Amino acid sequence: MCWPVAHQLNYLIGLKPLELNNLSSQPPDNGADIAPECIGSIIVTSFGRVISVRGSLARVGLLATSNMPVSEVRATVGRFVSIRCASSIIVAMITEVSCENLSSTSDDFIAIASVDLLGEILNANDKPKFQRGVTHYPTIGDAVELISSQELRTIYAPSGSDQINVGMLQQDRSVVAYVDVEEMLSKHFAILGSTGVGKSTGVSLLLNEILKARPNLRLFLLDVHNEYGRCFGDKALVLNPRNLKLPFWLFNFEEIVDVLFGGRPGVPEELDILAEVIPLAKGVYTQYQNADRVSLKRTDPKHVGYTVDTPVPYRLQDLVSLIDERMGKLENRSSRIIYHKLISRIDTVKNDPRYAFMFDNANVGGDTMAEVISHLFRLPANGRPMTVMQLAGFPVEVVDSVVSVLCRMAFDFGLWSDGVSPLLFICEEAHRYASADRNIGFGPTRKAISRIAKEGRKYGVFLGLVTQRPAELDPTIISQCNTLFSMRLANERDQTLLRSAVSDAAANLLSFVPSLGTREVLAFGEGVALPTRLRFKEVPPHQLPRAETSIAGSPSAASGQDAHFVSAVLERWRGATSSRDNTGDSGFASPQRLEPRAPEPRTVEAPMLQPSLGLDPDRFSLLKKPLR
Repeated sequence: MCWPVAHQLNYLIGLKPLELNNLSSQPPDNGADIAPECIGSIIVTSFGRVISVRGSLARVGLLATSNMPVSEVRATVGRFVSIRCASSIIVAMITEVSCENLSSTSDDFIAIASVDLLGEILNANDKPKFQRGVTHYPTIGDAVELISSQELRTIYAPSGSDQINVGMLQQDRSVVAYVDVEEMLSKHFAILGSTGVGKSTGVSLLLNEILKARPNLRLFLLDVHNEYGRCFGDKALVLNPRNLKLPFWLFNFEEIVDVLFGGRPGVPEELDILAEVIPLAKGVYTQYQNADRVSLKRTDPKHVGYTVDTPVPYRLQDLVSLIDERMGKLENRSSRIIYHKLISRIDTVKNDPRYAFMFDNANVGGDTMAEVISHLFRLPANGRPMTVMQLAGFPVEVVDSVVSVLCRMAFDFGLWSDGVSPLLFICEEAHRYASADRNIGFGPTRKAISRIAKEGRKYGVFLGLVTQRPAELDPTIISQCNTLFSMRLANERDQTLLRSAVSDAAANLLSFVPSLGTREVLAFGEGVALPTRLRFKEVPPHQLPRAETSIAGSPSAASGQDAHFVSAVLERWRGATSSRDNTGDSGFASPQRLEPRAPEPRTVEAPMLQPSLGLDPDRFSLLKKPLR
């Protein structure tokens, strides 16, 4: 009597390939004898056969027996299967299972499955090796089997030291999911997911693994909600408005206008004045720098050749003096109002304590560009290759312009240094800075991020985007990301954009996106071997992102919110606009309080780039030339 076919399949699916060869000598677990006439049916482990092939798609008929429901074979959507061909094993993924229209097929089938052909396993030097794409297509009648754990390990086996362990496959928890760091970074990546699905934890996991695999890579993270400050331990420098030094003269014309006008459109008459006097103020500062150098002839500021966007220092005192000088030459009293308003606007912003990170020592100082860039982008790293820029404490009106400066400087430094020191720039809540709607957000910020996305890889500047609303992100920018990690997305527009960004072979996986669990991810693109449903591994408690919402000295939640609690909140609230905490680890000396007027101009030599930066000091001088 034959062993029932359903039991044969259940028995065989759990066997290793070597056990299949010796099956005729092994009795089943229950000790029943296997009739000789059934040996052939036992050795064939297929649960289906190929019935049609079209391009990269095939249809498989699932075999029918009286005792074999489809659930026992586990032929569910998203499962990988293998198709045994004469010279290879084709790896395919089930995208649809249906029992409709069975009348046109054999009575042996109880369902029809559609599969995408993704790649194949070949024997290279007696060693199985997986490659994407299919060179030998299946034929009608080829056996289809559930893929084994060993075959999954062959597919996802790390191919070198650039592989990082990010979790395990959802189909088989015993198989580790690896990501190729080189492919992921060099061609940019994006992490997409709604709030509460573990997106921030996934960011912490990926970046910590990248730090391990690439200790010489520098990372710069825009932390919108101040939640990553503790995730990277002593490997990261945490910057915020209390310890940041970002001189106002590093802002180009559009950025400084955005600061002066509080994010509103500038007044055209005032913009014309600024465009005229800023290059002159830079020329005046150059005269101060050269005043003590006898060998250098004093030049007219008009002939220095600076533009409004040249990143060289100038003083606000000189800028205001030049505006005042032009105002004094006007006879029409009504025309002077425009100059008065502009001077008042500059003084208001300069004296606002919230902007002290830009305007401290606005009238006294030197060319600190080398020092600022070295500090921001960790050159040299000194054991801390990562910068976490906490944006939550910045004035809302200038966040966009600050992000624009940081993105632009990251790209320009990579450009002028010929990419000798690679940098990964991670932009959290990217849709806020590079919106698909051109009427929303700050144009220069979108332009700076777009430039990194399009050209950054040539100059060693790589981009990582993190967003919960990919439909609101500029599609040109997200299309440059060749590795996507998609977590749960409930919005239909977000799913539509994601569907347009992945290949046809992977598009069928997107039906899982609305129902993914916490920490579950669909990974697509160059960084993974196949479009994969995986689960991020657990992150140690000290690497979990958490918002810094605690108030120093406030009572615990258990004791309630009393008057002392409210007072602590108000003190912190008022302190944000009236004083600065200069105790942060910024790497700079504590800044001096801003004086209304500097007594006399002070000549400060531009610091030279130290040899420890690993760059040619002569090459660094390019930063003093007009940027193109």
